[in-house]
Amino acid sequence: MKSRSFIFISLAVDLLIAISKFVAAAVTGSSSMLAEGIHSVIDAISQLLLIWGIKTSKRLPDADRPFGYGKELYFWSFIVSLVIFIVGGCISVYEGYMRLQRPGFEGHPGLNYLILAIAFVFNLVSMFSALKAFNLQRGKTSFWKAVIGTKDPSTIIVLLGDFGDLFGLVIAFLGVYLGRLFHNPYYDGVASMIIGVMLIIISGFLARESKSLLMGETISTKSLRRVVKLTEEDAAIIKVKKRSSMYMAPEEILLQMDAVFKDDLTTRQITDAIERITKAIQKEFPRMKQIFIEPVAK
Repeated sequence: MKSRSFIFISLAVDLLIAISKFVAAAVTGSSSMLAEGIHSVIDAISQLLLIWGIKTSKRLPDADRPFGYGKELYFWSFIVSLVIFIVGGCISVYEGYMRLQRPGFEGHPGLNYLILAIAFVFNLVSMFSALKAFNLQRGKTSFWKAVIGTKDPSTIIVLLGDFGDLFGLVIAFLGVYLGRLFHNPYYDGVASMIIGVMLIIISGFLARESKSLLMGETISTKSLRRVVKLTEEDAAIIKVKKRSSMYMAPEEILLQMDAVFKDDLTTRQITDAIERITKAIQKEFPRMKQIFIEPVAK
């Protein structure tokens, strides 16, 4: 079973950092720091929703859901992407816009710098935890190809969230620092808007990936060809006429095939062949938990 400890680490980090950012924003009046506080709250909410999605996706199949509850994770991942967009991105852009309408400095920026530095260190810890889990998952696949092709949105949401956090912290720092350096409060408002735009971009990517998985992504063409080859290597099979697959969860694939069996086989021999083929496929593709092989005419 794959460890999900990185999600709990990220949750704890986001809650602690969110509190400190809001304290700093209240003391100094920094718009970008407030945007960063909102960003951390959104990340914490995202972790909670992912934890809930993971928990509900592990429920066993029943009469209402005969194929299981694996897609619960994909559904909640899609909800997370919407939360990041609506609550995180849009509010941060709005807060930055309002700051531009009411420019000004409040308090000493030293607290902002301290909180940003602490947050940066904690986010690095969270990011490396998520990156370690992601590297184990992707194996030798290139980083970006693995991000695009992953079937586990929870890992990507946490990883991209942490990357976004680090980038946002740098932007927030520049907003506060440049604003004070040039005595121009507009830098802070612009920084808040940039953080918001970044969150909207991340949420758009996550929504696209989660929707694709929720609607039913198939396995790779290469894997399907290998499955067909394994099936047609069995002595009872003439050919595979149709095959389809769908990810039900990151570690669960549903496979359906229409196969032409030899004419002289008894029902028992066909049943034994289906069981034999299923075991051969699952030995090479253990994530194919549900395999249905339907005998059809030539």
